[in-house]
Amino acid sequence: MSLKLFELVGTDAARPFSPYCWRTRMALAHKGLSAESLPWRFTEKSAISPHGSEKVPVLLHHDKPVIDSWAIANYLEDNFPDQPSLFGGEGGRAMARMLNAWGDIAIVGGIFPLIIADIPKNLAEVDATYFRQSREARFGGKTLEDVMASRGTGVVAFRKSLEVMRQTLKRQPFIGGSAPNYADYIVFGGFQWARVVSPFKLLESDDPVYAWREKLLDAFDGMARKSPGHPV
Repeated sequence: MSLKLFELVGTDAARPFSPYCWRTRMALAHKGLSAESLPWRFTEKSAISPHGSEKVPVLLHHDKPVIDSWAIANYLEDNFPDQPSLFGGEGGRAMARMLNAWGDIAIVGGIFPLIIADIPKNLAEVDATYFRQSREARFGGKTLEDVMASRGTGVVAFRKSLEVMRQTLKRQPFIGGSAPNYADYIVFGGFQWARVVSPFKLLESDDPVYAWREKLLDAFDGMARKSPGHPV
């Protein structure tokens, strides 16, 4: 296979959970492409360091590495132009660049403290220890459990932060318009990450964002829904 994808897993190699890897998974499916999955874990830095990266996703195309989900999306768009467009033109690509930053800050950053202590439960001991030590250092030494302790109120603020997206989805089925594009996959990656690693309910079932997420779970013959996850 000419395409290979290093993607983050835990104890279950069939349970990829990085939000950024899910952006790439959805982009590949949108393009009608398949990639051989190369399961990768937090402490396996040596497996990807020869490709110039310390984190995933890393896409190999004929063994040429492409690093970072945004770079991969652009690479797929530029190198497979005969396949369905991820952006719908240069204007769409420019808007997706802004959404890529918003997805990092508001979606991944907003979800992280709500599920952070659930993540090690999916990891082998060596990776769980690495994750705990590195992430607790980011939070000034607070334990993962302390960071997550206020998620009952934190999720209310997170839901409020989605209001612009919610208003958009009341008027069109996808962020990309009548059909999903890479803008949708940017945001969906965060929700799929949470669904895979945590039983915590981020969205109310009557939320337009919930309905949107359901449609993307069913996209591409239910690829994301078929991936192991929690019923949230």
